[in-house]
Amino acid sequence: MVKNKAALFLRMIKFSHSVFALPFAFTGAMLAAGGIPQVEKLFWITAAMVGARSGAMGLNRIIDNKIDAANPRTANREIPSGKISVRDATIFTAAAFAFMIFAAWRLNSLCFELSPVAIVALVLYSYTKRFTWMAHFVLGICIAAAPLGAWIAVRGTFDREILPLCIAVVFWLAGFDVLYALQDIEFDRGHGLHSIPQRFGVKGALVLSRMFHFITWLLLAASGVLFGLNVVYWIGLTLIAGLLLYEHSLVKAGDLSRLDMAFFNMNGYISIAVFVFTLFSLI
Repeated sequence: MVKNKAALFLRMIKFSHSVFALPFAFTGAMLAAGGIPQVEKLFWITAAMVGARSGAMGLNRIIDNKIDAANPRTANREIPSGKISVRDATIFTAAAFAFMIFAAWRLNSLCFELSPVAIVALVLYSYTKRFTWMAHFVLGICIAAAPLGAWIAVRGTFDREILPLCIAVVFWLAGFDVLYALQDIEFDRGHGLHSIPQRFGVKGALVLSRMFHFITWLLLAASGVLFGLNVVYWIGLTLIAGLLLYEHSLVKAGDLSRLDMAFFNMNGYISIAVFVFTLFSLI
């Protein structure tokens, strides 16, 4: 029974999607340390990330409960289908955020002081699609807290050199979140919700997503220059360019059948590639 309940909560928060943010957190930590950080730092960075992401997804599912119930694509999610109650999800979410704050406290005072700011940003994101098509960028900013927070965890300071990587994450996340939102374009239009596909149509959304990912690659390149990363990193950037091109070849205005592969597989590979090639460049 406990095992089944745990599995439900893991599905609710889409735990497998941690592959998007966690590698960028480790990348930020490595850049801050100029190599591999202390094991204790990595442990509490991971703990803070797990708490923040679990709390964010739980919060989003609670706030979007009625929207999810009305959308045929999401009606079977754990809360609208009754598999998890709003009360249980609220307790889970509060516990996750408490764990994140505790982990931030264990890292350093600046991480602890900024932890409520992160929670406010996550609350804001869950409401943004109700009033602006810029919601994709708000989500990107939330995910960009991964490398920024990890940098602060290691350095104890906010420094400008980490910003190109953080902004790269904003555009990368916005780019693939736009693709993900293509699934709900008609539902969003019918229910007064906002997104780039709802505002600019399928073709316009595809063009903007490609532009965002081109900016992502440029910012990743700028980060490599800024940190003086060696040829290994640039080999990785070449691979990432190929992955981005392949991702966009999978999704066409008249064919969205391979959207899941473009959304999950390719972007998981991209985040891991940034981490791996940064790691080998530094060591």
